[in-house]
Amino acid sequence: MSQFDLVVLGGGPGGYVAAIRGAQLGLSVACVDENPVFGGTCLRVGCIPSKALLESSEKFEAASKHLKAHGVTVGPVSLDLATMMKRKEGVVKALTGGIAALLKKNKITGFNTRGRLGSKGTVVLDSGETLTAKHIIVATGTRSADLPGVEIDGKNIVTSTEALEFKTVPKHLVVIGAGFIGLEMGSVWSRLGSKVTVLEYLDRILPGMDQETALAAQKIFKKQGLDFQLGRRVTAARKKGRGCVVESEGHDPITCDAVLLAVGRVPVSKDLGLEELGVQIDKRGFIIVDENYGTAATGVFAIGDVIGGPQLAHKAEEEGVACVERIVTGYGHVNYGAIPGVVYTNPEIASVGSTQEQLDEAGIAYNVGKFPFRGNGRARAINSVEGYVKILADKTTDRILGVHILGAHAGDLIAEAVAAMEFGATAEDLARTSHSHPTLAEAVKEAALAVDGRALHF
Repeated sequence: MSQFDLVVLGGGPGGYVAAIRGAQLGLSVACVDENPVFGGTCLRVGCIPSKALLESSEKFEAASKHLKAHGVTVGPVSLDLATMMKRKEGVVKALTGGIAALLKKNKITGFNTRGRLGSKGTVVLDSGETLTAKHIIVATGTRSADLPGVEIDGKNIVTSTEALEFKTVPKHLVVIGAGFIGLEMGSVWSRLGSKVTVLEYLDRILPGMDQETALAAQKIFKKQGLDFQLGRRVTAARKKGRGCVVESEGHDPITCDAVLLAVGRVPVSKDLGLEELGVQIDKRGFIIVDENYGTAATGVFAIGDVIGGPQLAHKAEEEGVACVERIVTGYGHVNYGAIPGVVYTNPEIASVGSTQEQLDEAGIAYNVGKFPFRGNGRARAINSVEGYVKILADKTTDRILGVHILGAHAGDLIAEAVAAMEFGATAEDLARTSHSHPTLAEAVKEAALAVDGRALHF
């Protein structure tokens, strides 16, 4: 039996960051993860490998279609999918190795085996060892959600995990779900030559994001070749011969080569010994925690995707740090009003804070400032003029309430808005901040000026 001050169950962004922060604060720490390497879904089969493929597929599309406009002439462009996949795997390997090095540097004991909570203050490992700790943090994350009637086989009908591993480019890929994952993976395979059909139960894409921005993005993606069929309730998807058939209520079946099920993710909270200790779980499977991330069981805490809220790696990291700091120092904070979200399509979509729909529903009066990238010099120079920056500011105080960006490098640009909101900045504060010229970030400044009707370049 090994004894620690803190045992973290789960080695994803929330878990390993919590472990590192605990070690920094002087705790003896163990981190347990059932996978051969640390890094969680995000690093192994999610955020990182998908972004590697998004980058590679963008370069393939650029070489195939867009370099000529820059005066760059190339011969026939061909796809070496095996090499593309090898590069992706190399990126993942380098980063998982980096996590292992960080754990070692911080003297954290790692266990690559499945663990579950035992009696009070213990974690029992499948390897046969039992760990004891005064504090236990559950950070087990989520898995891909199922859909009744959709028969996942891991080859033709897949989740996002297997969609990162296709050996050949599907001629026709049907994506069920028009959220972050569906659009990103659909974009990858569309660029590489697939006909992509996106089926969504709702009447819009990207539920939860700013509706105007989502609609503008949909129009761009449609021009890129993605076929959207909204208001589709999928009832079945199964293998048929060498291909697949997808059925939806009130519509003709669709035959295709492959199906990606991307209808969200569900918490990994079963068979962890939680109920036996009295940890409360809601009807969707999320662990219920208090303001300190504590559960109903003394000494057991939970963070990240498994407690609900935005399923984002950086949100989990912030919770991991806050949870450990509260355990050790009594203080720790996460500003949930300033957690950004990014869709890594081309163009990217990024947002932070409230949407117009949320402000309208809450009865909050606001002003809107918008600036299109076609009015930005750097956007013209790099031939990325689609989209805009939109800033929502309180009508009375001018404090920034939400920022929504559709355009090149939106995921990077949103960081400025997050920092501004974290410090309670007004649109005027942002408008009076000097921005380098020519940069895409000038569009953020111009949108802030537009809140007061003072945009200079549009």
